[in-house]
Amino acid sequence: MTINSETEFRFLAEPTDVNFGGKVHGGMVMKWIDQASYACAAQWSKRYCVTVSANAIRFIRPILVGQMVTISARIVHTGKTSMHIYVVVRATDPKEDAVVVTNRCFITFMAIDESGYPVEVPHFEPVREEDLLLEKVAIHAKDFAKKLDQDFEQTLGWK
Repeated sequence: MTINSETEFRFLAEPTDVNFGGKVHGGMVMKWIDQASYACAAQWSKRYCVTVSANAIRFIRPILVGQMVTISARIVHTGKTSMHIYVVVRATDPKEDAVVVTNRCFITFMAIDESGYPVEVPHFEPVREEDLLLEKVAIHAKDFAKKLDQDFEQTLGWK
């Protein structure tokens, strides 16, 4: 692990976290993902950070009340002012050993100064094979997001 490039949150899913179907609400999971990835970005950059995008949030399995939830966030790519973070959410019954991946995604944060302007972040150099592969995916997602923005501008006139 590279110093300050990873963060992990652990807690129990509570009854106040559920939706009408009795499972943890997707919006709650997205909030947890945003919080863990913010902590990861802030500790990496040593700056206040803002969310730029959330890419490919996958809801793979439901999270149940009482399950132990672990949210792992790690830097996998940096730009000049942005940090691309891979997030995995896992859940388990705390009385058992079986752990399942419930969600995964990439979140992009930008470090900003006190006036809200972007500031440079330290460069991340992937070392582990998995981080090298995740960096490729993050770069692909970044390029796709730029292309999507161009399509919106050209097709719908959105900026």
